[in-house]
Amino acid sequence: MSEAYLPILLLMGPTCSGKTALAIEAAQSLPIEIINVDSALVYQGLNIGAARPTEEELALAPHRLLGFRDLTEPYSAADFRADALRHIEQIHANGNLPLLVGGTVLYFKALVEGLAQLPEADSTVRAEIAALADEQGWPAVHQALAEVDPVTAARLKPTDRQRLQRALEVFRLTGRPLAAFHAEHHKTVTMNADGLSQFSGLPYPVLSMALAPQDRGWLHEQIALRFRAMLDAGLLAEVEGLRQQPQLHPDLPGIRAVGYRQVWEYLEGQHEYDTMVERGIIATRQLAKRQFTWLRKWPDLQWFDSNDLSQRKALFERLAKICKSVFS
Repeated sequence: MSEAYLPILLLMGPTCSGKTALAIEAAQSLPIEIINVDSALVYQGLNIGAARPTEEELALAPHRLLGFRDLTEPYSAADFRADALRHIEQIHANGNLPLLVGGTVLYFKALVEGLAQLPEADSTVRAEIAALADEQGWPAVHQALAEVDPVTAARLKPTDRQRLQRALEVFRLTGRPLAAFHAEHHKTVTMNADGLSQFSGLPYPVLSMALAPQDRGWLHEQIALRFRAMLDAGLLAEVEGLRQQPQLHPDLPGIRAVGYRQVWEYLEGQHEYDTMVERGIIATRQLAKRQFTWLRKWPDLQWFDSNDLSQRKALFERLAKICKSVFS
């Protein structure tokens, strides 16, 4: 089989669903290599709060695109797509299949669909938008966007500074709303004879799997337990170390990640400890809810219950079957 037509494997799911553990187990016995698809884990220095795999786990199953980006450097979905495509090609050349694992569905979407052709960033326009935010606040930027691009403004919060700035920048550079660019960017999906999806924005056939519990209450319990376990493991000290670095600030994408933002605010005296814990758990639950919303729209997605051992085994067997069909 030509390398250009070797499949790629996607393992998606909400936070705390056990994706990483299953992927590491699979990588030890199957011809696969793991690519990280978590927007926090691409950054250096985000370890405990981002649930970075341990050094022992990474020794068993190395992860690509893990902890390689400086926290001061933005990392976009376009950056991820370019990097992931390069690593996919390398993994295929190694005689393995890439298993892309994580919960950042925006990255998965960018990979399989491609991206709308948008104008390059313009420092002058960005400075004008930043000045508006400094003078009147980000709600004013949100209102300015709503006047010219109500569709995009409706899906963004006034606190979503990076996306607000980019959306307003696109309009001021082109005179067209960002929503119009996205509306033009249609991608089709077909199913091939092997039961794999073929996205028109990607040369490789795709097996899309989701590991997620059917019992949402169980997931909420796991989220609370893990956040408290992160605190016990030293999350406060980790964030305090980041705060001591003068080049870092709470508006950076990595620092805004769930958990880090709430601990940073607590260390700055904005909340009491118990309030911080509650806010961190609630924010993580909200993240899981958004992930479910994205995943329910994903075409040809095969769901496996993370809280059912037989379902986890079935997912593993699905991986083994496709590896056998490719390399036998």
